[in-house]
Amino acid sequence: MSIEVLNECGYRTDESALQRLATYCLDNLRVHPDADLCISLVDVGAMEHYHLEFMDEPGPTDVLSFPMDELRPGNDDRVTPAGMLGDIVLCPDVAESQAQAAGHSVDDELLLLTTHGILHLLGFDHAEPEEEKEMFALQRDLLVGFAVAERQRGKR
Repeated sequence: MSIEVLNECGYRTDESALQRLATYCLDNLRVHPDADLCISLVDVGAMEHYHLEFMDEPGPTDVLSFPMDELRPGNDDRVTPAGMLGDIVLCPDVAESQAQAAGHSVDDELLLLTTHGILHLLGFDHAEPEEEKEMFALQRDLLVGFAVAERQRGKR
C-alpha cells in the first residue's frame, strides 16, 4: 500500500501516525494492498482556495477528499481492485480550532479527519440521516480500533 503524507504547511504533527492510521483503516476496509493514497496538510490560504475551487464554498474547511478510481470497501470474500484511492487534504489550522472546541488534541482531530476523508474516498457520505449514522459509526469503530492497536504497538 502506498500512503504518502505531504506536509506542505510545515505543521508539527506525527505524520507517521497518519500513515499508520490510513494503513489500519484501509486494511480493515479490505482495500487492495496496492491502492495508493496521498494525504496533504495545507495552510488556511491553500485550503480556502481548494474549498472555493472544488466545492464552490468560501472560507477554509477542515478536510477535503478527492476520489480517483472510485474504489469501494471490500469484504471478507474479496478486496477492492488495485488502484488510486485518491487524495485527502487536511488543514491543521482549522483542525486546531475544532480540537479546542471538542476538548481533545490536534493530533486526535487530524486522525479523525483522516478517517473521515478515507471513508469519503470509499463512497461513504453523510448527507442523509441513515448515511450519517452508518458513516459516523464506522468512523468511530475505526478510530477506537486504531487506538487499541496503537496501545498494543507501544507495549512491544
